[in-house]
Amino acid sequence: MADIKIKFCGLRREEDVKLAASLGADFMGFILSDRFKRFIAPEKVGRLKEFASSAKTVGVFVDEPMDYVVSAAKTAKLDIIQLHGSEDEEYISEVKEKTGLPVIKMIKPVSLNDIMAAQHSVADLILLDSGAGGTGKKFDWSLAESLERDYILAGGLNPGNVGDAVRRLKPYAVDVSSGVEVSGIKDFEKMKAFASEVRKI
Repeated sequence: MADIKIKFCGLRREEDVKLAASLGADFMGFILSDRFKRFIAPEKVGRLKEFASSAKTVGVFVDEPMDYVVSAAKTAKLDIIQLHGSEDEEYISEVKEKTGLPVIKMIKPVSLNDIMAAQHSVADLILLDSGAGGTGKKFDWSLAESLERDYILAGGLNPGNVGDAVRRLKPYAVDVSSGVEVSGIKDFEKMKAFASEVRKI
């Protein structure tokens, strides 16, 4: 099995980023929509990028105005943009054109129709999640088995179930936020356990 990539999301503190880097994270996600509790300002993401090592920095946006996405991406020095709301294909294409960055699009799989939409999306990469993100809830994994393109698996993953998820679904990458937190703060032992479970496969 090819190496499964790891994305730690909802990072907010310098120590979070350093921990993720020390664990060899492939992607680090930063919430750039200010109505969410894990929000971090674009300016701070730009400063934290120096601690990200080789990880790609991902800015997560939820139904934001185009102008904000473009300006925040530049300020935060992002490598990738993640659209985590109801953004349509036209919006995705416009983001790619105006920023020059690859786009990850979140799809909430409820039926096979959602999988078909994911299959044909113009996004560079698909992320399957149970909803708004950071809820700790998983979706019906059987739906993911029908997707015939690379995708990131998210939603309710934690050190206790990520091994089973990877063995069953063989995603391109796994994404975790609340599953490695204690009282809303990233926990080093949980992050370490999560990475270890993925890499032992």
